[in-house]
Amino acid sequence: MVDMIAALNRLVDLMEEGLTGDFDVKQVARTLGTTEYHLRRMFSSLAGMPLSEYLRRRRMTVAAAEVVRGEQDLLTIAVRHGYGSAEAFARAFRAVHGAGPSEVRRAGGPLRTQPQLRFRLTVEGSERMDARIVDRPEFRLVGHAVRVPLVHHGVNPHIRQHIAALPAEEHVRLKALAGAEPAGLLAVSDNLDPDRAEGSELTYLHGVAASPDAAVPGGFDVIKAPAGRWVVFRTTGPHPRTLQETWAATATEWFPSNPWRLRPGPEIVAVLERTEDFRAATCELWLPVEPA
Repeated sequence: MVDMIAALNRLVDLMEEGLTGDFDVKQVARTLGTTEYHLRRMFSSLAGMPLSEYLRRRRMTVAAAEVVRGEQDLLTIAVRHGYGSAEAFARAFRAVHGAGPSEVRRAGGPLRTQPQLRFRLTVEGSERMDARIVDRPEFRLVGHAVRVPLVHHGVNPHIRQHIAALPAEEHVRLKALAGAEPAGLLAVSDNLDPDRAEGSELTYLHGVAASPDAAVPGGFDVIKAPAGRWVVFRTTGPHPRTLQETWAATATEWFPSNPWRLRPGPEIVAVLERTEDFRAATCELWLPVEPA
């Protein structure tokens, strides 16, 4: 099993070495014995920001010192930090520091420093996580799909609007197609940004897991869930807070403690029971995994 904390710290060290050149996350992941997909997900969950954003902030932190020193022209600094033009460098610099490099060179600031990250294992796990591993052949998720922005906390208004716009008879048609696990009406997230950045787009499908022999009528979208293993977490409590907290805890607690890693594929929520006002629910969270 890859020691994920050690792997993330090695990743940070390698990024530091590559601040003024190209940085190949995929190659680093292979070197660390994991996948880019899993490495990005664990980094963003534990660091609280996407890997790409951290790398940009660190590059602009180092670049700012060079800008203030004034020993080289701005284009030379831009090229050393991987930018093809002074204009592109200035945009990235302003996004981090709130002012352009020319302004900072004249005034000495403002500067916003991104310290180098260090990951440490802390003792958590006072709350039990109910999980099981299941092995499934390929199955179909059938329903109505839409592209929506990712929302980390609270109800996603774009998803709520999508579901509210569906006629009542569509739910009846969907339930007639259901015939496989996960059971019931499902919330499916697919094509997620590897960094899980807030506001990045994903494909959301409101649907069911269709029985293998079911003929899918026209008008439905289909997402194929690839064959393989899944870890299934069961949650009970205030909705959607409990579900979102469990989703986050998979990265901070479960994956670092278990010999599994994420593989590409849809992430599925099945609502097993709910109160009438949907303020509390019992759910299953299905994540595609493979041995680490």
